[in-house]
Amino acid sequence: MARIGKLIVLLVGLWGLNWLIQAFAADVYAYELQILNLVGINIIMATSLNLINGITGQFSIGHAGFMAIGAYVSAAMTTFGDPWIATHGAFLPASVRETGWFLCALATGGGVAAAVGWCVGLPSLRLRGDYLAIATLGFGEIIRVVILNLDVVGGARGFPGIAERANFFWIYLFVCLTVWILWHLVRTPKGQGFYAVREDEIAAMAIGISTTRYKVTAFVIGAFFAGLGGGLFAHYLTYLHTNSFTFIRSFEFVAMVVLGGLGSFTGSILAAILLTALPELLRTVSEYRMILYSLLLIIFMLVRREGLLGRREFSWQWIRALVHHQRSPR
Repeated sequence: MARIGKLIVLLVGLWGLNWLIQAFAADVYAYELQILNLVGINIIMATSLNLINGITGQFSIGHAGFMAIGAYVSAAMTTFGDPWIATHGAFLPASVRETGWFLCALATGGGVAAAVGWCVGLPSLRLRGDYLAIATLGFGEIIRVVILNLDVVGGARGFPGIAERANFFWIYLFVCLTVWILWHLVRTPKGQGFYAVREDEIAAMAIGISTTRYKVTAFVIGAFFAGLGGGLFAHYLTYLHTNSFTFIRSFEFVAMVVLGGLGSFTGSILAAILLTALPELLRTVSEYRMILYSLLLIIFMLVRREGLLGRREFSWQWIRALVHHQRSPR
């Protein structure tokens, strides 16, 4: 009952914030609102990749490929399926019909991305480290080139006319659900197997942990949430092009995970906020923006090699311990 109460509070809070933004700030702060929503989508992408790279210890750099699958599948469902739903679901109010179909499209996009994640994760189990990274990089490029040649979703022209269904409410609702599910997944007794695979795969196998199952599970779950993030991305920007899902995009997600701290969900969230907002903050020096951005990343990694939070997570106990450490005499 307590969890249901928290969920209701979350829904009401997000709905209220979304209403206030749309009523008073959407027109004045449209640019800032877009950055805020892209931050939310990048949080979903970074935390889902953290399950694969940070928690399970694999090295995947093809996350943009899963995002592209979710984006195009969900966008195709709403674009081509809306007329059919309008005809056969005419007895329902338009808002209910559109919202229900939008959620189905997001789930399907995530499900297809998860299925592809299983197909990629299973044969990749024989690979580790750099070899796995190259394989996933190749997968991401294959997906992009395949979509680029599909005329049904626009091909090289891009996919315009996608219904605008994602907004602040939906994006941050799925941010909360993604972080909550992943956070609790790895903290269950069975979820500790993800850490065991990362720390010592041979030792994990010796005590009876199925490393194959955990590796594939990490790929499938990570791919599902990446597809979900892609669906939100498509229905927020209302236009898709494969240039949004290049290997550079995958590297951006890897940078968020590494900068935040491998294995820390809180760190991934902080890094997603920082690396999404920083290029926009540097627009005042647009000529040197990317140089400054790259220099700041280098400085961050030199100063904090383990990432912003290392493997730590935010908690009130950690804050109290940090404050107590600062106050205690040296």
